[in-house]
Amino acid sequence: MTDPQILTNAKLVLPDEVVTGTLAIVEGKIGAIDQGRSNLPAAIDCAGDYILPGLVELHTDNLEKHFSPRPRVSWPGVPAALAHDAQLAAAGITTVFDAVCLGDLFPNSTRVRQLEKMSEAIAHTQMLNVFRAEHHIHLRCELSFDGVVELFDEHVDDPLVGLISLMDHTPGQRQFADLSTYREYYQKKYGLNDIEIEDFARKQRLAHDQFSDRHRGEVVAKSHSRRLPIASHDDATAAHIEEALALGAVIAEFPTTIEAARAAHQGGLKVLMGAPNLVLGGSHSGNISALILAQESLLDIISSDYVPSSLLQGVFILAGEDVDHGLPDAIRKAAANPAQAADLTDRGEIAVHKRADLLRVARCDDVPFVVTSWREGRRMI
Repeated sequence: MTDPQILTNAKLVLPDEVVTGTLAIVEGKIGAIDQGRSNLPAAIDCAGDYILPGLVELHTDNLEKHFSPRPRVSWPGVPAALAHDAQLAAAGITTVFDAVCLGDLFPNSTRVRQLEKMSEAIAHTQMLNVFRAEHHIHLRCELSFDGVVELFDEHVDDPLVGLISLMDHTPGQRQFADLSTYREYYQKKYGLNDIEIEDFARKQRLAHDQFSDRHRGEVVAKSHSRRLPIASHDDATAAHIEEALALGAVIAEFPTTIEAARAAHQGGLKVLMGAPNLVLGGSHSGNISALILAQESLLDIISSDYVPSSLLQGVFILAGEDVDHGLPDAIRKAAANPAQAADLTDRGEIAVHKRADLLRVARCDDVPFVVTSWREGRRMI
């Protein structure tokens, strides 16, 4: 890396405005921001493209696809992690919290079997300093799973762990308040017939009654003792939000109703929704539309969830037709707000002295794509 690097003739998306100008990268940070064009021969002419802050991803399941690309296939760890990382880089994600699940609804599911392998591959590849993005770990705790606390104890002191979420996929509540949606989802996912799905649902209710409350208390207490931020998950009612606030959560992930989102926002929780919801025009599970929450000023953070490229696309959807006017607020939901929620105060916006985590973005038929990206001034793609 040669300092300084000068990016000029670019639309710089600053915290409160978009200006055409020049940006200097010095020692991995943003050294200067100026309006107008640089005449220095070494300056990179961005041809009027946007320069955005690098995206901060708090919840992605994308890692799992690379470790298990097909049923009964287990891909080697480091190649899987590197392929996942390359996809994130192409999507403009410079900081990622890779979601790994502690427990599942089936005790020997692929998620459970791959947990150690995924965690070790992320840690090892991060140590080798070959990732393009900066990787952290998000521990998703399935509270009704018998061994979730033991798994939590095994993983929580990993220095990469930076976020905890509390999940409960029991039928009849939260994401699956509609039992017909629950049956349809899990019958398709696991190939269950009508009798098997009823037995499956019965066992999940029993596990919830036996474990969820106790595990929730233990996981929360251990998270607080380590100063780890906590997210609730799939809140559907104001009572769910009251519980999350009492537990000290700071994020409400994927609230399923406008009631829950409004209560979360009023309570000071950051409301996180999936960018695929924006791209597809609604929730694939029949829950509240992310765009409706944005229109009601109830949306704080967007996440790529299961499609990395949806995050950048979601930003431009939120910006609306008057992109230049709407981009500062839209990019805040994919950069500054998630960074703040995860206590990463050195990134997420284009400002002097912030990390030079940057994206050069153009559009093809109004679809945004990353031309070049930098993390701490080092070119990623």
